[in-house]
Amino acid sequence: MSAIPDLPILVGKGRDESHPVSHSQVTMTQLMAPQDTNLMGNVFGGVILAAVDRIAYVCATRHSGRPCVTASFDQVDFRSAIQIGEVVTVQASVNTVGRTSMEIGVRVTAEPVTGGDSRHTNSCYVTMVALDPDGRPCAVPKLEVQTEDEYRRYRDAEERRAARLELAKRRQGRRGKKAGG
Repeated sequence: MSAIPDLPILVGKGRDESHPVSHSQVTMTQLMAPQDTNLMGNVFGGVILAAVDRIAYVCATRHSGRPCVTASFDQVDFRSAIQIGEVVTVQASVNTVGRTSMEIGVRVTAEPVTGGDSRHTNSCYVTMVALDPDGRPCAVPKLEVQTEDEYRRYRDAEERRAARLELAKRRQGRRGKKAGG
């Protein structure tokens, strides 16, 4: 692993202004009710994904100061079922920014409504794109990475981005060969 640089650092290719990670971090909590569950009493994955999408929107919009849209969900991991009557907490944080996009890391935990141990149930990464008043992608502020944990999340996000770009390049190459051959 590479050495951690002197912090803070600025990342991104967007607007000249910048915001620290803490500027846009969001936490939302909700009680899982009968309408959220399947016949087994587990919360539907789609209910959790909708909560993830909502919190990613709030986080990205706070960072960019603009309305945002979801570009992709990456690496959605369901680790543990959530039951009816549990309290779900969803936390979001900007991990990295590009010119118009932001990767939002989302962590979901659940606990009994009466209190007790909280468990990590889900994690995922959502890419959001900021929009101008005409609905076109627009530049976002740079991100101020201030702590070692924020730096680790930033480096991991950049690795995921590079892997996505490489996969897209390979897919495009296969499509080109298929069309030409």
